Amino acid sequence: MTNTAAAASAIYTQILDVVSTVEPRVAEAIRSELSDQRASLKLIASENYASLPTLMSMGTWLSDKYAEGTVGHRFYAGCQNIDTVESVAAEHAKALFGAEYAYVQPHSGIDANLVAYWAIMNLRVESPTLTRLQAATVNDLSESDWEALRREFNEQKVMGMSLDAGGHLTHGFRHNISGKMFQQCSYGTNPETGLIDYDALRTSAREFKPLIIVAGYSAYPRRVNFAKMREIADEVGATLFVDMAHFAGLVAGKVFTGEENPIPYAHIVASTTHKSLRGPRGGFVLATSEYADSVNKGCPMVLGGPLGHMMAAKALAFAEARSESFQTYAAQVASNAQALAEGLMKRGVRLVTGGTDNHLALLDVSTFGLTGRQAESALLDSGVVTNRNSIPRDPHGAWYTSGVRIGTPALTTRGFTEDDFDQVAELITEVLTNTTPTSTPKGPSKAKYVITEGVADRVRARAGELLDACPLYPGLVL
Repeated sequence: MTNTAAAASAIYTQILDVVSTVEPRVAEAIRSELSDQRASLKLIASENYASLPTLMSMGTWLSDKYAEGTVGHRFYAGCQNIDTVESVAAEHAKALFGAEYAYVQPHSGIDANLVAYWAIMNLRVESPTLTRLQAATVNDLSESDWEALRREFNEQKVMGMSLDAGGHLTHGFRHNISGKMFQQCSYGTNPETGLIDYDALRTSAREFKPLIIVAGYSAYPRRVNFAKMREIADEVGATLFVDMAHFAGLVAGKVFTGEENPIPYAHIVASTTHKSLRGPRGGFVLATSEYADSVNKGCPMVLGGPLGHMMAAKALAFAEARSESFQTYAAQVASNAQALAEGLMKRGVRLVTGGTDNHLALLDVSTFGLTGRQAESALLDSGVVTNRNSIPRDPHGAWYTSGVRIGTPALTTRGFTEDDFDQVAELITEVLTNTTPTSTPKGPSKAKYVITEGVADRVRARAGELLDACPLYPGLVL
């Protein structure tokens, strides 16, 4: 055991002992979560493992400080240490991504996206009601003010990738606030290839004339040409907003360069700090300097008080991502995704777009006669953690789905290589091949299933061998 692992073991043991004095069930759940993650093939594309220093930085008294405002301009006294933490995090973020401005206060990716939307409207929309809103508190606004604001904003338009094509709820989905703030138009993918059709997108943008074009994805297994996206945005007078939450680590790690790097082309970028970036749960915004003042209004326009302990963890994660070792990691994430996709396809699994060139793949499990919900559950029974996901033009909708999304960031952090992921592909295929839908009195079920006897145990045991060879937080003993 290394000195670091020994120290971490002692620290966490003592922390959990203290937690147990108040609520032992919580302490036990924390211990169980580590055990569960160690024993599972984590293939959820939006999950990863933060480093021990990053995790430890979240559990501090920085959590106890209110700090509404921005660095050097707080609405509470005694924020000098929060100023330091936020400044360091922003400094690392700007250097890491080559951005003119960084805002590290958002609590999540959705918060970061909302900050971006409001910043764009603040800069581009002439709204007397918005001006009053920024100068007042919520209680000072009458219902007629809110009606005027909704009317003014409903005249604005946003265009984002549709949910079934791989977009995110916050890209204008009608049931999300982003779809309620704007008139919305989605762009999809080519029905035959599953790829973004930039010519069709351009035609739609010319007709719709959006204020904002959103680029980025949650379940699109390919790269995006941001130079083309910016060209289309400029042609119709739109702001190009990129949500890079999923692939921020591939940008930071210089896997996505040139026209696949959104930073030189987007007016404003929002992201999470976890997923492929391997940091804490949180968000951030990058922007050109012209948007800085508008983004700084994120608190109190959208956000509550910034979380000092989370900004500290973001600072550590950004610092870690500036290392050469992180670039090696990011390249391995992409190589592993290729190996996983190829391993699945050679075993007869259908992938949306016929492969991947980022960190995720999207399986069409309807070829096995399964819904995404059945496949997700059967895989979980076998020690493989995934999440069901819609595929383009999905007949089963967003709840049951026809797809399963998988990704390589987490297991790459554990040390998995291409050969390991080929074996993972074999395990996934074995489970899907041996899972059969069952029926109810009303007919075939979209949720119930049966796995051939012995398969789940066999797959779990083989997964355990792969996991044992690449331990999670090696040397950490609780």
